[in-house]
Amino acid sequence: MESRIVGQTVPLVELKLRAGETVYTQSGGLMYQTEGIKMSTNAKGGVMRSLGRIFTGESIFMAHYTAEKDGAIVAFSSTVPGSIVSVNLSGNNSLIIQKGSFLCAENNVETKVIFTKRFSAGLFGGEGFILQQTTGQGTLFLEIDGDYIEKTLGPGEVLKVDSGNVVAFETTVSYEIETIKGLGNIFLGGEGLFLTKLTGPGKVILQSQNFQDFANRLIPFMPSSNN
Repeated sequence: MESRIVGQTVPLVELKLRAGETVYTQSGGLMYQTEGIKMSTNAKGGVMRSLGRIFTGESIFMAHYTAEKDGAIVAFSSTVPGSIVSVNLSGNNSLIIQKGSFLCAENNVETKVIFTKRFSAGLFGGEGFILQQTTGQGTLFLEIDGDYIEKTLGPGEVLKVDSGNVVAFETTVSYEIETIKGLGNIFLGGEGLFLTKLTGPGKVILQSQNFQDFANRLIPFMPSSNN
């Protein structure tokens, strides 16, 4: 498989497949395809795993695209202004990703729902109790709101991040929520009550934009039925 990212504001990933290669995405992710692509839709990973995807913001069913000839092309677009990043998975590495960040992947990449290890992280972390773990061998494409930032943490190194800006992290990175200290900071700082605390070793992927915060800022400017 060959891939290239097209566009900058709301980019897409274009995949050129060899005969027999398959990629999958959640339903509705297709941008365009050429002749020689066969589509099929199923509950990848079984019914129970598929039902779990509801809580991660994805559809129950996944759309699979298989090349019937060499050079067939299929493309998937991001949903908001931002970036697309590719991650190469092997049997030795795995990623925990936040809901909504999965765009598409090769068929050998598996995704499954996991629960956060700490109750406080699930309750206050901004991503609910459920995240996704990706495993297998192949290329995974993530959708980033805004720009892509990558950090590599050393053993015991700590990075504190606004929860909505965390995209993914390796399974070697521990994940918990820390309360912002000081009443003045809580009520006047404008950053909410909690930060996500990530402790290395391992790689962390961040996004410069929290689209939920951006959408919330637009609400006061939206026309209401009372006007």
